[in-house]
Amino acid sequence: MNKTRLYFIDAVRAFAILMMLQGHFIDTLLDVSYRDESNMFFKCWQYFRGITAPTFFTISGLIFSYLLIKAKQKGQVKKRMRKGVMRGLMLIGIGYLLRVPIFEWLFGKFSSYFLIIDVLQCIGLSLILVVGIYRLTFKKNLVFSMLMFVLGVVTFLTEPLYRYIDLPNIPKVFANWLTKDYGSVFTILPWFGYVAFGAFIATLFYRFVEQPKFKPSIIIGFITVGCFLIFKSSWLLMRLHFITDIVLFKDVAYYNYLFTRLGNVLLLFALFYSLERYIKQPLFLKIGQKTLSIYVIHFVIIYGSFTGIGLHQLIGKTLLPWQAIIGAIVFLNSVCFISFYYAKTNAFVYSVIRRIIDKVKSR
Repeated sequence: MNKTRLYFIDAVRAFAILMMLQGHFIDTLLDVSYRDESNMFFKCWQYFRGITAPTFFTISGLIFSYLLIKAKQKGQVKKRMRKGVMRGLMLIGIGYLLRVPIFEWLFGKFSSYFLIIDVLQCIGLSLILVVGIYRLTFKKNLVFSMLMFVLGVVTFLTEPLYRYIDLPNIPKVFANWLTKDYGSVFTILPWFGYVAFGAFIATLFYRFVEQPKFKPSIIIGFITVGCFLIFKSSWLLMRLHFITDIVLFKDVAYYNYLFTRLGNVLLLFALFYSLERYIKQPLFLKIGQKTLSIYVIHFVIIYGSFTGIGLHQLIGKTLLPWQAIIGAIVFLNSVCFISFYYAKTNAFVYSVIRRIIDKVKSR
């Protein structure tokens, strides 16, 4: 059976990476005096910036799990699982590498800054966890689907329990994965929850995508569930609290950003999937397939990876709104251009890893 290619996935990834680029650029360089939450435009920008990471994590879980399940049908699941683990390790390695202050090390100045966890490490570990869970479910798609849904729900529902977790006696290299006390931007929890929900959605696509009425059904489902999560999930959680007297439900309801952001992601999925025929443009697809290169390049330019000299250090939070907007547009185009024509991040890193593995096997 030839499963349909999901072009909207690349479009969503392209949207997420572009939103991340402009979000990081403006957040890093816009003058603090213009960060007025009473301003409608700033509030709108802030809201959409807030759904970028959830979108990125969810779509990563969706595409990886979809390809993993497809590989089983083709008899290539072991190869795909190995590739998934390698990619996960690669992302973790690149995530650490981007924060290595080479020049500081050369002058004998060492700190634990490079041990903090960011997006790439969390996605990398999440992919490895997905592979492990798929293997533990004996590659049974239905069991895998149900388990990923449960893991997503449990991860979100238990967020108050680990929101302010303190791990003073654990080495920072491990503690940073679970707490932001030492500077981590992201932690594996709760962000693995979005990957888990993405994996669950992937199982729906794999199982039903060739059904005649699947597309309108899943779009309606995305809109319905998305709106419910945005507008009614807090109400449901409070009802569960009143019925069960479990305080955890109330704690989640009072700070319900995880489920509401998932609702936003589902609405985006509905929008892009419904417009799939119009967004199957080579540019969108190419951007969606170059997310790693784009991420690495933008990180170097903005934050000064390796050299410690980037826009953050050179300009800082000094730009006027119109300067930030124009600069963001130029920045997006420049990063994408470099990624398309000069960067080979994935191929290069994979080749290095493959050479290392081959040398180890030959000994």
